[in-house]
Amino acid sequence: MPTAPACPQCTLDNTYVDGAQWICADCGYEWSAEAATADQALVVRDVNGNVLAAGETVTVIKDLKVKGSSIPLKQGTVIRNIRLVEDDAEHIEGHSDKIKGLVLKTCFLRKA
Repeated sequence: MPTAPACPQCTLDNTYVDGAQWICADCGYEWSAEAATADQALVVRDVNGNVLAAGETVTVIKDLKVKGSSIPLKQGTVIRNIRLVEDDAEHIEGHSDKIKGLVLKTCFLRKA
């Protein structure tokens, strides 16, 4: 069963599905299930607010220490072919030339 979205009108979580409609038990507002799933689409943004998509290239904006490695990521390091982390708009996965398997916060990245 899908997670019940908050009501778009009163923002309370007391909602339920009835056929193809979501209904808020508190205010009585009804909306379509398609609109509810479209509103919940994950949008990942870089530090400048640009939308990131899987497969794009990003650049590190400041020097970062990498846990488990003695090699830091320097400012300007390019991360190619990023992957979006499911259900998390603040992290991406990718590889640099020297370090593989990175999980980076989007607040330290900008779209290249």
